[in-house]
Amino acid sequence: MNAPACRNYAGTTALVKTGYWETRMGQASQETEHTSRARAGAHTWAADLLGYGLGGLGLGALLVAGSLAPALLLPVQLGLWLLLGSVLVLATPTDRPLTPARAYGDPGPANRVTLARAALTLPLAGLALTPGLTGDAALLFVILGLALTALILDGVDGAVARRTGTASTFGARFDMELDAVMILALAALAWLLAPVGPWVLLIGALRYAFLAAAYPAPWLSAALPPSRRRQTICVLQTLVLLMVLFPGMPDPAANLVAGLGLAALAGSFAVDSLWLYRHRPRATASRRARSRTVGRH
Repeated sequence: MNAPACRNYAGTTALVKTGYWETRMGQASQETEHTSRARAGAHTWAADLLGYGLGGLGLGALLVAGSLAPALLLPVQLGLWLLLGSVLVLATPTDRPLTPARAYGDPGPANRVTLARAALTLPLAGLALTPGLTGDAALLFVILGLALTALILDGVDGAVARRTGTASTFGARFDMELDAVMILALAALAWLLAPVGPWVLLIGALRYAFLAAAYPAPWLSAALPPSRRRQTICVLQTLVLLMVLFPGMPDPAANLVAGLGLAALAGSFAVDSLWLYRHRPRATASRRARSRTVGRH
């Protein structure tokens, strides 16, 4: 091998080695970041997840002991709680407190209220995922009680956040996602236990369909302005599903109430979608305009 070839070979080898070690260092940095995030999240949430999780499992155990739910409810509920815990731990920031005016590692009082609401909501989700349920009146009243208590706490956590100065983006997102899970769980329970068809699942699924639509249409993922209408519709869906689940609700009335609720929800999503379309980034509109102009030539 001549001298220039040797130099080229050596330079190529050095570049390959440099790229390899840069890749390894990048991977190590990512692993360190994930480890740090997991440690910070565990430090923040471990005690509360354990306490509230045991409380929620205790509710499930009472349902099983009272022959209102199959024993399978408990492992299903445990799996859901572990999933929630993993999401909370990995979503906890490492560079700042979770909420304002609180020490590092403290989830804050409002997030604790939301977590208590999760301990009431996940038994409902567990029931929806557990086969073998019957529309027993006692079970329906338990579902109504858990959902109404969770709905009351939904108003409490926001008030606590404002009063204590601990409102945060994390808390707002936690609250919103829990609302969506409860509505989906109640919609599934309505389909399983109430005299309505599978179309009632749309009440719980529309929000996730909206999120999925943002992948081909990114402008749908833009932030929306605060809206009383949106908050009212969210609470209305919960109340609608509770009415449908009320023992003895006649078939026509249950279907009418659920249909009106679904229509209101679909209308609300249509209003938001139209607003987002009208306020989509101008660059997107310009690119489409240019592509249409090119297409005419």
